[in-house]
Amino acid sequence: MNPEIRNLETRNLDTANLSDFRPSAKTVRQIQSVAILGGAILLAGAILAPDRFWPNFLLGWYLLVGIGLSAVFFVALQYVIGASWSVALRRVPEAMSAVLPVAALGLATVFLLQPSMYSWVGGSEGAEPLAGFKAAWLTLPFFWIRSAVYLLLWIALAYVIVRTSRRQDRDGDFSHTRRNVRFSALFLVVFAVTFSLASFDWIMSLEPDWYSTIFGVYNFAGLFSGGLAALILLLIWLRSSGPLRDFVNEEHFHDLGKLLFVFSTFWMYIWFCQYMLVWYANIPEETIYFVHRLHKFWEPVFLLNIFLNWVIPFLVLLPRSAKRNPAVLGKVAIVILAGRWLDVYLMIFPPTVGPVPVFGVWEVGAILGAVGLFLIVFLRAVRQAPLVPVNDPYLRESLQYHN
Repeated sequence: MNPEIRNLETRNLDTANLSDFRPSAKTVRQIQSVAILGGAILLAGAILAPDRFWPNFLLGWYLLVGIGLSAVFFVALQYVIGASWSVALRRVPEAMSAVLPVAALGLATVFLLQPSMYSWVGGSEGAEPLAGFKAAWLTLPFFWIRSAVYLLLWIALAYVIVRTSRRQDRDGDFSHTRRNVRFSALFLVVFAVTFSLASFDWIMSLEPDWYSTIFGVYNFAGLFSGGLAALILLLIWLRSSGPLRDFVNEEHFHDLGKLLFVFSTFWMYIWFCQYMLVWYANIPEETIYFVHRLHKFWEPVFLLNIFLNWVIPFLVLLPRSAKRNPAVLGKVAIVILAGRWLDVYLMIFPPTVGPVPVFGVWEVGAILGAVGLFLIVFLRAVRQAPLVPVNDPYLRESLQYHN
């Protein structure tokens, strides 16, 4: 580590340089080009292939909401447990959370303009009438109200946590940290309840005759694993391009690698619990979900999901050296992000597109659009405050952190 950083108590951080991060013009053009190309393909898909456009639209916005939520969850978790190691890199997940309002608007567009994706919506062709609690829960006005409540709560709490963190840059008052501990605890409780319900509403209800009581936990495992992968890639980029070179080191990557390893394995554990219990009980209304995904053309995709989300990350990240190597960690992060996309694809596409998996220009367009939009929003957000929380009382401890 830079010796000047070790002696942080004897120097003032150059906040001007930390605030003046500007990616190269070439990088900005490339990101904008990716976003524009993806948007153009999606627009064409809305006209030429609406049956493929809407599932891809839902998938892309759901993933972006997940990235934003995972970032807020990471920040909130660090505050609540009193972790100091992550202070130096906290501004990156804070900036990642800026995608939440944008993604919320995208999801609202899907729910308002294309509710017929959900077979339980009245008037949908082939829809079977629901009974009991499902009939009361799955009504369109109530669905819209619940979705608005989830999204508004997440956006409001994320805004308060990020704003309080940035206020500390001005005065260094420790009371900001204490307030954020309380806000973060509230967010974690709200998130645990609302995200489980949201995953039931937005994804599981695509197949309303099927149910799983741990579906929310399963989605959380994938959400946080994918969010950690995105965070790692952004930190590698910001470190290699200069702004975080003296602030984020292999010790921080080691802890992030451990978290990625743990949550990838946690995802596999929940996946196995869900699959094993359904297979063992062999109840028709439960097994139908896996029957659709384990036959004919879907089976290779089903198995690939396990390899991308767990087998490859588990084997590669077992050695300590791999978790401390940004090059290796970055490759694993890319694999996990691909696995996260495939995992949600397996949830959405069988009931909406049909019995044969598809991947073509419309799927590529959705991926490019989501990636480009996220990076544009992230770059705008990350420049609104110093890249390091310069007056956080735990910053020095984070810079001197050692595993």
